[in-house]
Amino acid sequence: MAKRTPLLSSIAAAAVLLAAVAGGALNGGLGETAQASTNGTLAATAGCGKAPTLSSGTRTISSGGQNRSYILRIPDGYDRNRPYRLIFGFHWLNGSANNVASAGYYGLLPLSNNSTIFVAPQGIDNGWANTNGRDLTLFDDISRQIENDLCVDTSQRFALGWSYGGAMSYAVACARPTVVRAVTVISGANLSGCNGGTQPVAYFGIHGIYDSVLNISAGRSLRDTFVRNNGCTAQSPREPSRGSLTHITTTYSGCREGYPVQWAAFDGDHTPSPVDGSSSPNDSRTWTSGEIWRFFSQFASTTPPPTTAPPTTAPPTTPPPTTPPPTTPPPTGEPGACTATYRTVNTWPGGYQAEVTVANNGAATLNGWTVRLTLASGQAISSLWNGVNTGTSGSVSVRNAAYNGTLGANASTTFGFTATGNGAAAPSGVSCTSP
Repeated sequence: MAKRTPLLSSIAAAAVLLAAVAGGALNGGLGETAQASTNGTLAATAGCGKAPTLSSGTRTISSGGQNRSYILRIPDGYDRNRPYRLIFGFHWLNGSANNVASAGYYGLLPLSNNSTIFVAPQGIDNGWANTNGRDLTLFDDISRQIENDLCVDTSQRFALGWSYGGAMSYAVACARPTVVRAVTVISGANLSGCNGGTQPVAYFGIHGIYDSVLNISAGRSLRDTFVRNNGCTAQSPREPSRGSLTHITTTYSGCREGYPVQWAAFDGDHTPSPVDGSSSPNDSRTWTSGEIWRFFSQFASTTPPPTTAPPTTAPPTTPPPTTPPPTTPPPTGEPGACTATYRTVNTWPGGYQAEVTVANNGAATLNGWTVRLTLASGQAISSLWNGVNTGTSGSVSVRNAAYNGTLGANASTTFGFTATGNGAAAPSGVSCTSP
């Protein structure tokens, strides 16, 4: 991210400092960490239905006897009766809450379509030493303040961060497993401690294969904590070779239902914004934001919406229409076999997110599929998941990934992508074939 260059330009100094911090954390740096929260009740928060007093911007809060701060981003058109997803984005060493907020909370803000409340806490000395659990206490205090004032879905709390921010996200997963639904740790290590660390939490780890600040072995170690906790089958995921300029994402098998573990290794150094096909990090072209958003948004809400009293009188009945409703053209593709249906998920200035549903409408099983589409002029795919694409602009084909190519009768799967350009222009010639 553009604001991250002070850290990236001083990798050697950061490596020395982070190594020292890691030594302290691994040798018991959390002597008196606050106990893990047990507030796991699945319900909408006290702020639901209330006129909010909080607003977007920098907030101050008293936490652990200190004045702390955070940046809050409330969705446009906030509805006090709708429970929202809550995401904490922790900054990196020598970074700041403002850096996280100005970079769109690791690129998730433009993908959220006003479905999410975002928080960027500020660390003491621009880090997350979490001495005596002070940063976990800050997490608790901010959560309490927000949830007492705003409507939050308590089954949809998440945390993520890069480098030191990844370490803090890992600490939250260890100590608050009944609070957070999932975390993403980008290029992290055990720097902020792990108080507890025995309960399942959905986990996504991302790390560069030649990280010169926090070696990839540190990221693997964090990942393996939740491979064990989540009951996943142990394995050694494939990782790209140096010089390949690509990434490989692996979803573990055998995990407890609702507690997946995912691991993405990329051919790169210590960065939150790797780009396939390039050695230069770039916020707008990185694949990480799309994959993180997909990982977080896969979890269905288990919070019932706020109850509303039923009407006191029966609604008026309406006779059925005398003419049939207008028909909708079926999705394109071979009738009765493989079909592809395109939709735009979200748009923002200069980019958009899209999803394609691939369905088998026939009686026989499909063993592999390929979707073809032609993007409008000026559109280019920046990241794609759940498929393998050939081409990024103009005529593009997407074939199934290794895990979603077999579709039984009436089964379906999806792939998605983020792209630059005008999202209002739908692609032409969307079709699906199966070998």
